[in-house]
Amino acid sequence: MSEVPGTGRVIADRYRLLDPLGEGGAGIVWSARDEVLGREVAVKEVRAPEEAPSAGGSEPSYSRLEREARAATRFSHRNAVAVHDVVVQDARPWIVMELVRGLALSDVLAADGPLSPRRAARIGAEVLAALRAAHDAGVLHSDVKPGNVLLGNDGRVMVKDFGITPADGLYGLTVTGEPIGSPEYLAPERALGRAPEPESDLWSLGVLLYAATEGRTPFGRDTAPDTLRAVSEEEPPPLRRAGALAPVIEGLLRKDPAERLTASDAERRLRILAAGGTGSPGGGAAGPPAPPPAEGAADGGPGGGTAVAAGDGAGTPEPAEPPSRTGILVAVGALVALLIAGGLAWALANGDDDTDGRGGGKVPSGGATVSVRHGPGTPVGLAGLAHLV
Repeated sequence: MSEVPGTGRVIADRYRLLDPLGEGGAGIVWSARDEVLGREVAVKEVRAPEEAPSAGGSEPSYSRLEREARAATRFSHRNAVAVHDVVVQDARPWIVMELVRGLALSDVLAADGPLSPRRAARIGAEVLAALRAAHDAGVLHSDVKPGNVLLGNDGRVMVKDFGITPADGLYGLTVTGEPIGSPEYLAPERALGRAPEPESDLWSLGVLLYAATEGRTPFGRDTAPDTLRAVSEEEPPPLRRAGALAPVIEGLLRKDPAERLTASDAERRLRILAAGGTGSPGGGAAGPPAPPPAEGAADGGPGGGTAVAAGDGAGTPEPAEPPSRTGILVAVGALVALLIAGGLAWALANGDDDTDGRGGGKVPSGGATVSVRHGPGTPVGLAGLAHLV
């Protein structure tokens, strides 16, 4: 078997390239060994879109990508792939990152199809936690998509390729007219050429959740311009498989950034859904909360997610609880007390007569036992009444 070109090469006199892990339009990702610290890392060999001869040189893009990578070192989070180093070799940046063993979400969707709403909610909550940490540090991702979400073999959900900061003033298209990021996941404001903002990442997360549950993106078209036009002008097709996750997706896919769900509200709802709850279909920017679902609503969303139809459970009374054992004992005790009192009163009124002339049971004046007729059958004593509890 022929060796992949570049294998064994040492970058910046420190990082030895071992095997390619994946390749895309932005470059190749290698597994590598840090010869100084003696640990495995991932090294991204950056290739800029402007690298084509007609682009007039790639230096502006490489400068931007280097800034993006260095910006990502400003924060750390358990759900974000850590950037260890950024080095320059052959006039291009090489990004040294934490090595995560696992699969990209895009690979899982391609192999297994759509996820259940509950699993999608769990992944979405972890992605959103990383986005919130990045936003707090002034870093935008700008390319949230299944290919940039890693499902680690250790169970972690990790987001890679963080970068652009709001201060950079970057817009939706590169100098060659190619979109920054994936057109299907680009927010409307970015498709229209406006500056990115944290809400832009929230839109992209909404598209990711749509694709994860429905099996396709809502705005994908045959060409990038048609896709961007659909993103900015069209509404997403109705959700059919998202179940209780649908209100969250719809809240994130509002054209106006100011009307989208806030990051905190979206994460709260996603975590409730991931834990098996139904979540709250309203609240925040997406509208008022709806009534709680009826008890016993089916966990019947596709793949095991919780699905509740609109209006289900409104005005449904809670089922009555069965009477407790303590309540029965109290009632029987009161009945026995009444029987004893009645028996004593009868005894006092009738002296020592053995019977009342109607076949009734004998009631001794001491009141130690009381026997009463229980219909036409055998008398039931106090011990029998207690046993009925």
